[in-house]
Parts: sequence; C-alpha cells; structure tokens
Amino acid sequence: MLSFEGFTILILFFILAPIIGAITLLFLFVFEKRIDLLENKAKKIELEKELQQSLYSQLNQQIQPHFLFNTLNVILTLARLGRTEELVRALEVFSQFLKFKYKSTEPLIPLREEIRYTEYYIEIQKLRFGSRLTVTLECDEAILEAYIPPYVLQTIVENAFKHGLERQMGGVVLNIRFLCDNEYVILLVFDNGRVEPEAMPDENKSGHGLDNIRRRLHLYFGDRAGISMQSISETGTEVQVKWPYISELNVKEVPK
Repeated sequence: MLSFEGFTILILFFILAPIIGAITLLFLFVFEKRIDLLENKAKKIELEKELQQSLYSQLNQQIQPHFLFNTLNVILTLARLGRTEELVRALEVFSQFLKFKYKSTEPLIPLREEIRYTEYYIEIQKLRFGSRLTVTLECDEAILEAYIPPYVLQTIVENAFKHGLERQMGGVVLNIRFLCDNEYVILLVFDNGRVEPEAMPDENKSGHGLDNIRRRLHLYFGDRAGISMQSISETGTEVQVKWPYISELNVKEVPK
C-alpha cells in the first residue's frame, strides 16, 4: 500500500516532470541555436577571409608594368642599332622580370626578393636613360629577410619613372632607402622628378598604382600600415611606406 509520503512524491513527480522536460527541451533548443549561430559566424568569418584573400590576389594581379611597351621599344632600338650585347642583356633581364612577376603568388615575400625583382626593372630603365640615370639603394642586411607585400617597391619605382622621371630633362635621380625600428619597416623612395597633381594617390580612385598598394596594405595589415606621397618644392617627390616588421617565424600569423 502506497504511503502518504510516497503518494506525495509521486504527485510531485508527475507535476514536475513535464516542467523539467520543458526546461530541458528549452535548454537544448537554445544550445542548438547557439551552436548554429557560432557555426554561421565561423562560416561568415571564413567567407570574409576568403573574399579578402580573393580581393588581395585580384589587386596583386592588377599590377601591370607600364614599362612593358617602353622595354619592347628599347629592345627594338637596340636591335636596329646592332648593339647585340646590350640587346641580349635586355632580353635576359626582361625574361627574369616576367618570370618573377608571374611566379610570385604569395601574399608576402622576403624583402630580398622584392629588391631583386625591382633591380631587374631598374636595369631595363638604365638601358633607356643611359648615363642620365643615377640610382642608389640603401638597406641594412639585417632587414633583407623582413617580409613585404609583392610589387610594393617595384610599383613605387615604376610610378616615379612614369609620373616624374620620364618628364625630367637632364640627369634623373632615384634614391631608395629602407629603415627599421624592430617594430616597423619604413620605405622611402625619392626621385628628382616633379609629379603632376593627378598622379597623387587618391583614396577614391581605384586601379592607380599607389592606391593599389594602399588597399593591399590595408587588407593585410589594417591600420598598422600606410603610404604617403609628398612633393618637395624645387627638389622632387618622396613616397613613404610603413608596415609592421614581419619575420619568417611569424609571417603566417600577422595581427591586424
């Protein structure tokens, strides 16, 4: 025979069981929704990363050397003049330039490679300008293995020739310096050409060489990197780029 206490417990069980079940189901429902929310958020973050990477790659591919036609004209002129030795060297350098350009697919490359790639470009320009062109490049050995987005230096140098030095009469000067304070790398490119106002970088324009660099730096480093350009009265033009110092050890984990 069921005692009063047992009967009371049984009644409480029948009363509380549905409530406990409902609370459990509600908890499971909320937990499941939370899991779905986290999964959707993770998918959204991953998608945004993929879109950013896609945009970054697209911006990399937009870097099309302006000097291609000029280089072909130089090669054609050398051929017509019968300057065989210089012609062969021009073709060798041009081949190395294109090989590097279409081989590099990484978002960051060692500074040493970026300099070597740009030197191919400069050597071709030396064939165009001859003794009129003076180039200096300063970079401490310690930062040659720092990482940089590809085509940054080459694009700035190309921009200097395109908008300044090609219009300059007489001697043309290009100075390249890399500085480092263990936290940031600073690139300074000076030329004695006078840049027209339309060649200045504009955040509202797309496709411009310097604007392309700015957008790629922002995609990869956020507000920790930037580019500026200033015209120095009666002297020339200087472009400055600043980005975080990245070593081989942490190149895959770049905080923004």
